[in-house]
Amino acid sequence: MRPSALAAAVVALCASAALPADAAGLNTASAAHRAIYDLTLASSRGGEIIAARGTMGYEVIDACDGWAVRQRLSMTLTNTEGQNVQMVSDYATWESKDGLKFRFHMKQTTDTAVTSQTDGDAKLERAGGPGEAHYTVPEDTTKPLPAGTLFPMAHTSAILAAAEAGKKFIALPLFDGTDDSGGEDSFVVALDWKKPEANKYPLLSNLPSTRVRLAFFDHAAKGEVPTYQVGMRYWANGVADNLQMDFGDFVMDAKMAELTPLPHKC
Repeated sequence: MRPSALAAAVVALCASAALPADAAGLNTASAAHRAIYDLTLASSRGGEIIAARGTMGYEVIDACDGWAVRQRLSMTLTNTEGQNVQMVSDYATWESKDGLKFRFHMKQTTDTAVTSQTDGDAKLERAGGPGEAHYTVPEDTTKPLPAGTLFPMAHTSAILAAAEAGKKFIALPLFDGTDDSGGEDSFVVALDWKKPEANKYPLLSNLPSTRVRLAFFDHAAKGEVPTYQVGMRYWANGVADNLQMDFGDFVMDAKMAELTPLPHKC
């Protein structure tokens, strides 16, 4: 598992959760909310992991000039020797509503040891233009971001816009700050655009949705093999459920257990 894979799982879910109200041409309100997901092992590919369980929780806050996302993913992994390993990923971001500025903090621990941490900020010159990411942790460094790079919430807005328009394959550059390698490439397959229907959660009831599959690639290495993959159901307001997170050696399912709307204070 790459060091940032746990955080990337949360990015694919949580950064999407604060879709701007006018993004993708949708007339739904932004889904500022708090959610909890139960994690269970879907399959293992013969590696060291034979059992896994956990939780993933986060909240999206309308911070007036931007969206603040805070979340935590915790998993207990059992290896072939019967040992339990606790893995925790904490990820917090702020993204301006124009999609041009971004701040990030990510820390991943295995048991009590910190295995990965990033802190910093990023900015784009203009929408669709180039930019740069400045890291303060793990070391003070600046990396260029190519033209067209999107931060997480703008990335999801683009996915939903493409799915609503009937596009099936979308290639989008992304910077999320989950590791120190700079930007990455994402390839998205949109499987459908489902008509609105009733849902037990009022926040999702009578909204259209789409099933998507995302694969992430190391931009600097121009890799042909995804570093991480995730599938999910997105609703038109950016809320996601029914995740399947592929960590390589094993796959986890994430099902929504709680969903609470949060008030818009601005």
